[in-house]
Amino acid sequence: MKKVLLVVGIFIVVAVLAFFFLGDSTGKIMKEYGALTAPAISVLPDQKMLEYKETGDPNVVASKAYAALFKCYYGLKGVDKMKMPAPKARWPKTELEKKGEWSGCYGIPVPEAVLELPAGTDPKIQLVTWKYGQVAQILHLGAYSEEVPNIEKLKNFIKAGGYKITGDHEEDYLKGPGMFGPGNPKKYLTLISYQVEKSKK
Repeated sequence: MKKVLLVVGIFIVVAVLAFFFLGDSTGKIMKEYGALTAPAISVLPDQKMLEYKETGDPNVVASKAYAALFKCYYGLKGVDKMKMPAPKARWPKTELEKKGEWSGCYGIPVPEAVLELPAGTDPKIQLVTWKYGQVAQILHLGAYSEEVPNIEKLKNFIKAGGYKITGDHEEDYLKGPGMFGPGNPKKYLTLISYQVEKSKK
C-alpha cells in the first residue's frame, strides 16, 4: 500500500512540475493568446474554480497553494488529468511595497460537473465560481518582475476606452519557470486581466 501511495505521490509531483513549471509549448500558447500582446476587451463566462486563499508574498506562499490545489485536482472525478488548465491568481490589492500583506486567491479551473472535493482535501481549498463578464486583458512576455509597464499599459487602455476596473488584479500563468529551475524568464507568458465596465458619464 505504501508503495502505491509513493507512486501516486511521485506522479502528482511530476505532473504538477511538468505543467506548472514547464507549461505548454510557447508556439501553441502564442497561437491562442498572441493577439493579446496588445490590450483588448473580451466577454468571458464565469468559471468554476478550486480556490486556495493565503496571505503573504506570492513568491513565498504560491508554491504551497498550488501544490495543494494540484493534489486536489488529481483526486477529482470527471476531469481530464492529462490536460491541465493554467493556474490562476487574484489579488484585491497589489501594492508592490507591501507584497507580504497581499491576500491572494490562488486557483485552478475545473468543469461545471465537479460538485464535491475529494476526501482529505486541504481545508483551505474551496469549490467556488469566479465571476467574469467584460474583461480587459494583456499578455505579458517575460519575467514577473517586469510586468509593471504592461499593467500600466492595460490600465491606460481601460481608462482611454471609457471603462473602469471593477474586479481584482488577475493573472493566468500560461508558461513559467523550468522544471529544474527558473529557466529563461524572458519566455514566461502571463495573461493579466481586470474585470471592467463602462464608466457612467
